This record gives sequence, C-alpha cells and structure tokens, in this order.
Amino acid sequence: MEVESQGIRLDEITFTVLDVETTGLTPQFGDRVCEIALLRFRGERELGRFHSLVNPQRPISPGAFAVNGIRGQDVVDAPIFAEIAPAVLDLLGDSTLVAHNAPFDLAFLEAEFQICDLPLVIDSIVDTLALARRCYCFPSNSLQAVARFLGVDTMGQHRALADVVTTKMILERFVADLGQKGVVTLAELLAAQGGDVGWHEREAIPLPPQIEEALKSGGSLQLRYLSAVGEETRRVVSPLHVTASSGRLYLVAFCHLRNEQRTFRLDRIVEMG
Repeated sequence: MEVESQGIRLDEITFTVLDVETTGLTPQFGDRVCEIALLRFRGERELGRFHSLVNPQRPISPGAFAVNGIRGQDVVDAPIFAEIAPAVLDLLGDSTLVAHNAPFDLAFLEAEFQICDLPLVIDSIVDTLALARRCYCFPSNSLQAVARFLGVDTMGQHRALADVVTTKMILERFVADLGQKGVVTLAELLAAQGGDVGWHEREAIPLPPQIEEALKSGGSLQLRYLSAVGEETRRVVSPLHVTASSGRLYLVAFCHLRNEQRTFRLDRIVEMG
C-alpha cells in the first residue's frame, strides 16, 4: 500500500482482520499457530474470509488449551501452515491489517512465514488495542472486555474466527465514534492509535496486554492458574517482571494468597484479568 493511500477515507480502505490461536505465548521459544482466521472487507462489503485449524507440529500448552479449547487431536489432520500460506497472503494482499494486540499476532505470523521461507510485507496496521488504550477508558482493554462494554456479541470467544468478527465490529464502532471527532482517513486513524504499531521494533517477546498494563500501572491481576499436576487455583498477584528460562516465560509477582513473591509459568495461566 502506497503512503499516499493513507489520506483516503476509511470507508474506501480495504481492511483485513487477523486473529491467531497459538500453542503458547512465545514464537521465539518455538510456539506455533494452531488456528488462523482472516476477514477482508471494505465499507459494509465483505470481500472474503479464511479460517482453518493448523497442525502446529508441536504440543499445545495446558494454558493455551484452557483458553482456546483446541486439543492436539483436533489439529493432527489439519494442514501445516505452509499449505495455507498462499491463501493467507491472498487475503492480506495490499490491504490494511487489523488486529487486537497486533504485535502478538504479527510475531506469530512472521515466524510462520519465516519457517516457510516466504516474505511477509505489511505496510499499514490498525491495532484496536492501541485505539482502546489511547482513545477510551475501558475498565479492561482485552478484546472480550471491550466487546462487552460496547455491547458486541462475543459468542465463541478465544477462537480465531469468532475473535476476528468481534474485532471487526469493535473497529466499526471505533470508526463511527472517532468519525464524529473528525477522524475520517486512514492517516488520521493511525495517528489516533499513536502512529505505526512498529511491530518489528517492539520488545523481542510480546506480552499479553493484561500483564503489560499491570506492569506499567503497578496494578494487580486476578489469575486462574494450573499447577504442574493440573490443580487449578485462583490468585490475586501484583506483577513485578517477566523472565525467560529454558524456553519458557515466567511471571514473577507478589502473590496475595501466599503473601510472598511467587513465579508463575505463563503457559499455565488459564485466565487473567
């Protein structure tokens, strides 16, 4: 997409909404895409969609399964990413990509295309998470929380196609709202979110937005956490930092249940908010 096109009105821009479900949180440690969905549209016209489970060629972590419900047996006969890469590229085309927490999805997408030895070129990215953070004051900026606040249906949440449809509806609500404030072109929308997402320049390991926000604000998180033996507990924690060890990510936090500092493996966190 040429830079000049950023001055085109939003109702004339072709958008492609992306969402991926993954085996874990970190492509740098080998986590892979296990489901992907894309929806391409311009104005009120849908131009195409693609949805597929993906064989990640590695196990799905307990934490990821607890969130998306995708089991290893569900993807064993699914295509590997290389087999669907042409369809993904076809939908992305020269459109503006949209995602909620775009650096997370794009880190996985880029990793998959690197494995396929294919280039991934994306010129313009609209991040509904960035728009939520900069333009609104929602109690939580997670996709489901924003959708609930706006009255958007979240049926089938944490599955790729359902989350793509939810993200599209949230974007449409944002565009309508911001349009009343004079945001009518792609350039103005990108400015409203704080400029380019800069997903290549972000920290090497993208974190879930709830952890990022808690670390920045000094706030607390409520966790549902699975122990090594599969026992689930509920914790209120104050995050201190995230560390990596032996190919895993760990959240170091003060645990109010145990009244001491504890370390939690991120792929065992079932839910956080």
